[in-house]
Amino acid sequence: MSYGSSLREAVAAPGTTPLIGVYDMYSASVAADHYDGMFVSGFGFAASYYGLPDIGFIAWPDMVAFVQRLRGAFPRHHLLVDIDDGYVDPEVACHVVEGLERIGASGVILEDQKRPRRCGHADGKQVLPLDEYLAKLKMVLATRRDMVVVARTDATDEADILRRAECLAATDADVVLVDGVRSVEWIRRIREVVGGKPLLFNQIAGGKSPRLSLDELSDLGVDVAIYSTPCLFAAHEAMDSALVELKRANGRLPSFDPESGVGVAASTRLLERNIARHQTAPERVGA
Repeated sequence: MSYGSSLREAVAAPGTTPLIGVYDMYSASVAADHYDGMFVSGFGFAASYYGLPDIGFIAWPDMVAFVQRLRGAFPRHHLLVDIDDGYVDPEVACHVVEGLERIGASGVILEDQKRPRRCGHADGKQVLPLDEYLAKLKMVLATRRDMVVVARTDATDEADILRRAECLAATDADVVLVDGVRSVEWIRRIREVVGGKPLLFNQIAGGKSPRLSLDELSDLGVDVAIYSTPCLFAAHEAMDSALVELKRANGRLPSFDPESGVGVAASTRLLERNIARHQTAPERVGA
């Protein structure tokens, strides 16, 4: 089975499929111990790779190279990749999709934002004319062979949200995402207009959308949930706390409990699992 088909089966299964946002190989190594699917978050990648906000700085070769490293270490996990607007140009979007499918990405998210782009939960978003986005989406759909394609709208006007969601559901895209949904009632309204098309919901700490459990999302008819930043924000908080304590202790490391703490041995064991996964994996899923 190909990576795309495997993710498509997970989406079609009962309940809501969670995909955890990862931003580097170490966060992915931790996430892989807990979940079967990862979301390559543009927010996290822009922050970790460039040290910049998610407003359009990502260069597609950097993203493709990162996904290639991920697939090498995690040969059985779902990998859904944020490709923003396809890096502006439709031909570039198709080239990137071809490359990502070749190295084993499970799926991509293509959005309708106009540049300068913003995080989906930020203010000030602008969207492309719908016909322009649909033409780009159509080219991407014609390019992919089996990869899952998520059609995303960042519309903020209420009437436009519903109009675009309905139009995206009428395409051959596998899943529809309306980013920055503000309430449970709006999830219900979007679910109604997309009909039987699978629906994706994006949760981000401090974002505009309500915090909902997988059971609650399943009851609302949501098929996939992406968690863009739990690893990134947890790392930020933990690193900040650790360095505050180190400064307070005048540079003396805190006492270490080898049974419960993370030190050299635990970190090495985590990373060694990435070698083991690669060595025991089939040569190529779907080959």
